[in-house]
Formats: sequence, structure tokens, C-alpha cells
Amino acid sequence: QVQLVESGGGLVQAGGSLSLSCVASGRFKSINAMGWYRQGPGKQRELVATITSAGSTNYADSVKGRFTISRDNAKNRVYLQMNSLKPEDTAVYYCNALGTSLWGQGTQVTVSS
Repeated sequence: QVQLVESGGGLVQAGGSLSLSCVASGRFKSINAMGWYRQGPGKQRELVATITSAGSTNYADSVKGRFTISRDNAKNRVYLQMNSLKPEDTAVYYCNALGTSLWGQGTQVTVSS
């Protein structure tokens, strides 16, 4: 059974940075495109960033220029570097193997003003 586990969330002041990590474990050949989603209080889950197995990336307009998604295929990890954080970035962040129902449990990111 394949599992995704996120880590790296926490509390940070506005303008600060956090780095999230998601590791895939279990029996699988490879995971293609991966994505980070987030769900803020009272909001729907939204796509934040995606990355293909070849490293092509895409970002939501709200995080462009501030967040960077990357991956290490050898380690089965995907990362989300978040800089210049804003209070509106407060959410539970999830990683997902795109096109599948495989999700992590989420990690809380809280940005104080």
C-alpha cells in the first residue's frame, strides 16, 4: 500500500518562510505528477503547485514568485518551499499524486500577522 506523509508545517510570522516535505512509501514503480493543495478555514481545497516527473512546474497565481515546488525522485520526495508568507496562506497543506486518490494526512501552516 502506498502512503504519502507530509511534514514541515508550523507557525510563522508574516514574511517568514517554511519548507514542506512529502515522502511516498510503500510498493510502487514510480509516481508521475505530484501536487500540493491547501484548504484554509472555511474554504474549499485549492491547488497550489504541481510538478511532473520531468520537473515541469505550475503554480496558482496567488503563490507565484513566493512558493517553489521541487522533487527528488530518488528519494520519492516532493517539496514546497514557501517564502514571503502571508496570513492568507494559513491552511492545511496536502500532497497528492495527481490523477489518483492518494493523499497525505496534511500538515498545518499558520501565518500570523
